[in-house]
Amino acid sequence: MQSINYPLVVEGGTTRIIEAGQGPAVLLAHGLGARCDRWRSTVERLAGQGFRAITYDLPGHGFASKEPDGPATVPALASHALGVLDALGIGEAVLVGTSLGAHIVGYAACRAPARVRGLALVGALGIVPIERSVAETISRNVRARERAQFVGKLNFVLHDPGLVTDSFVEEEWRMNTAPGATEAFGRLGDYLTGAIERDYVGDRLRSLFPADRMLLVWGEEDRAVPLATGRACQEALGDPQLALIPDSNHCPYLEQPAAFDAALLPFLRRCFG
Repeated sequence: MQSINYPLVVEGGTTRIIEAGQGPAVLLAHGLGARCDRWRSTVERLAGQGFRAITYDLPGHGFASKEPDGPATVPALASHALGVLDALGIGEAVLVGTSLGAHIVGYAACRAPARVRGLALVGALGIVPIERSVAETISRNVRARERAQFVGKLNFVLHDPGLVTDSFVEEEWRMNTAPGATEAFGRLGDYLTGAIERDYVGDRLRSLFPADRMLLVWGEEDRAVPLATGRACQEALGDPQLALIPDSNHCPYLEQPAAFDAALLPFLRRCFG
């Protein structure tokens, strides 16, 4: 099912929405330095399975607003995510997030648990403590400015180097060096290395949601947030399902969409059953 794009005003700024389908709502959040079109094919596939699937650009990313004082902490970005639901008139949804987006939707779920039918967390940050070296690597990568650096950045998160095409690199470079983008990523990078520990949500999520309302998805070859972190998340959250995606790095929804959907769709149906 083909998706549509449109701007949306949220908390005084604007974001881009990609949406498709009708039915129970699923909101998908991307990670630091990415943008919502990474989820486009997932949105369209979920729509074809009877869901209203929606993704959006985080503040400072993609085509969203890039104000110097824009949201640059997980609590602020969680408030923005709930604002997206409000602006779209959505009362409750399953929240899906990848990397920093998983932390954002997890924090949003802690703030408004009655609105969250379930949580799917992909290569998640912010559930359990991460090693300093992991935070520093992510923070360094999102500060890239030179086009050549984006080749290495994309190879760091994708298992198959054949996916790192010239057009992908060109678009990534142009989007992530647009006016205001580098500054926004820098503020979030500073947060990741200097303040994220005050906002971890593992204990709160475990107290609020039963294990069967949470799903963890991890690429078996994830270098950005290693699989050991996924197993630690599973333990911290009370043993929810941990779906491992072979031949995949940090972006299993892009690299292995069939395997990713095979894990996500049964979970969505259970949450809305």
